Amino acid sequence: MKKLFAILFVLVFLGALGGSGYLLYRRAHKPPVVYRVETPVRTTILKKAVATGAVVPRQEVAIKPQVSGILDQLEVEPGTLVRSGDLVARVRVVPNMVSLNAAQSRVERAKIALDQATADHTRYQALREEGTVSQAQYQQFEIALRNATEELAAARDNLDIVERGTTGRLASAANTLVRATVSGMILEVPVEIGRSVIEANTFNDGTTIATVADMDDMIFKGRVDESEVGKIRPGMHLLVRIGAIEAAVFDATLEHIAPKGVEESGAIQFEIRAAVAPRPDLFLRANYSANADIVLDRRDDVLAIDESLLQFADGEPFVEVEVGEQRFERRPVRLGLSDGIRVEILSGLDEGTRIKQPNTDLTAVNGAGGGGRRAG
Repeated sequence: MKKLFAILFVLVFLGALGGSGYLLYRRAHKPPVVYRVETPVRTTILKKAVATGAVVPRQEVAIKPQVSGILDQLEVEPGTLVRSGDLVARVRVVPNMVSLNAAQSRVERAKIALDQATADHTRYQALREEGTVSQAQYQQFEIALRNATEELAAARDNLDIVERGTTGRLASAANTLVRATVSGMILEVPVEIGRSVIEANTFNDGTTIATVADMDDMIFKGRVDESEVGKIRPGMHLLVRIGAIEAAVFDATLEHIAPKGVEESGAIQFEIRAAVAPRPDLFLRANYSANADIVLDRRDDVLAIDESLLQFADGEPFVEVEVGEQRFERRPVRLGLSDGIRVEILSGLDEGTRIKQPNTDLTAVNGAGGGGRRAG
């Protein structure tokens, strides 16, 4: 039994001795600390405010009928290009019975008056030829005949309008023909053939048959937070990015900033509008969701570094630059414009300067036995 304990004691002692020796070896052969380094780059830095919204036509015009009735024919569909005055639809009038009876009665009275005027004219024409009546008396009946003829024509036109909404003499200008009031593209046709439509009046906006917009005159309509609105002004440049069109950027110019904010989810938002410059290679559809970067300040072709390379001592910025193989020294820098990721370097660094990345010991990443490899 004593022999067994002795053997165990020897084994434990040898294990402890071996572990101590391994630790001493590791400490004596610890690999050097290796840091990543970066160099400044020349780039463009933009300081931006961000607005969210959509790209919409500057003006959408609703086309409505001038008379109430049944939509009898549609000449357009969404996407159709139209000019002002082009035919959009035809409306078939459903006559009102009271108006129809009155119009028919007017025609009958006009016929009776014309028959009487014709008879009087014929009689006095014969008397004029006999010399019984004077020329002045005869002209009175001649004028009465013309008035009666015109009244019958007007009564018949009125009956046509009541029955069909138009007349044969004014077919091209009939109220039943719905025409485009502006040039552009048909965006929407919310009605179908056979549906009842009504004209606009004091009590009703009327039925919209189609909407038209100039798709070459688009604007970005969005909102900015109250913390950013004080930094922007009309005339500023915007970069509009469309979510549905990858990598597409449209230039825009800020036109309007709302004088009054609106509360949304506990934050005050201000509406803005900006004119979007069209691109011949891309078609902008109405109501595309979009984000706009409002360029508050810009620096082109400047020397810049990642902000993560900066360190501070007593509030003053500095970086650690390589002066030898993995040997670094502090160097103060003067900073310019920042976009939150990169910052402009006004002085203190050159393009070839190698800058230490803080807290990037590659030895810890590669392992104590791996030796590490310096990244340039």
